[in-house]
Amino acid sequence: MTSLCVVFAALLAMGQGVAARHRAGGAADLAALSAADRALLGREAACGAAAKVAGAQGAHIVRCTVSGDIADVTAQAGFGPYRPEVRARAGPPDAADSAGSPSRETTAGQGSPGSSEPRQARP
Repeated sequence: MTSLCVVFAALLAMGQGVAARHRAGGAADLAALSAADRALLGREAACGAAAKVAGAQGAHIVRCTVSGDIADVTAQAGFGPYRPEVRARAGPPDAADSAGSPSRETTAGQGSPGSSEPRQARP
């Protein structure tokens, strides 16, 4: 019986860690999008918006940088021993191409081979 309780406690702790990681990831993503939306207004406005969005998600901003129209945000969420930090980056779609990263089109495999036209999404 004791071993069953130990296994249950370990599974519960692992589940709390995973939930905290997902909460931090969602908050970081939304905060980065909010900061990128306001990046042209300056770092204070962008990072202020990111902090507001992260707070609404039950997280807080650990780091926020704005370079041009790209926002890089690290958010932390959780409680107790589980406080994961997750980094998210957001900006306009053409910023990924200029930074040397593959665009979403090429990594998602959209379009037919040899075609530069993306496929239309099905309803």
